[in-house]
Amino acid sequence: MGQKTHPTGFRLAVKRDWRSKWYAPKHEFGRLLAEDTKIREILKKKLESAAVPTIQIERAANRCRITIYTARPGVVIGRKGQEIDNIKEQLSKMTGKEIYVDIMEVKSPEATAQLVAENIALQLERRVAFRRAMKKALQTSMGLPQVKGIRIRCAGRLGGAELARVEQYRDGSVPLHTLRENVQYGFAEAKTLYGVLGVKCWMCVEEDEKKPAATKVG
Repeated sequence: MGQKTHPTGFRLAVKRDWRSKWYAPKHEFGRLLAEDTKIREILKKKLESAAVPTIQIERAANRCRITIYTARPGVVIGRKGQEIDNIKEQLSKMTGKEIYVDIMEVKSPEATAQLVAENIALQLERRVAFRRAMKKALQTSMGLPQVKGIRIRCAGRLGGAELARVEQYRDGSVPLHTLRENVQYGFAEAKTLYGVLGVKCWMCVEEDEKKPAATKVG
């Protein structure tokens, strides 16, 4: 078996930042880590239609600040901010801490690997032909000036085939061994009638310092 390196963990402290920022003594660490996972699971399920690629968590004493990156901030905020209040209340009950929620709008979802993978998975669940979904995502992303290259990989019983197989398409440059390159990685699962299909996406994006990838809402 080949030894695989996670693209995000590989770039930590070079091009990537931690998704959770806090310090805890040894006996508390495991509990807080499990709590972070639970928070992300709840938010992902609740905001399924809001296109959320990243959720960042920061802790300080009895306070917890959650930053939600989303392509559809209106869905997260809800009518008169009702959805945000519900999220705060639910997470506050679960953690027993004071919860603050920040919303960051993702400017171009087609240049975000996680959202591209989720979009393909959604299309596969809706019975769109897998080659068509992959090629369309490839063309849309490569049409953006900031995207240098993209690689999409689908695995499983593609098209309801008897045997599982892997298909992948790539375009442009995706240097996975160059740490200084901004290579994003996204993974999503499509639960189809024939079984679960895995969708992976690697994307090399050029960073423009003048234009931030996400802006704060509200």
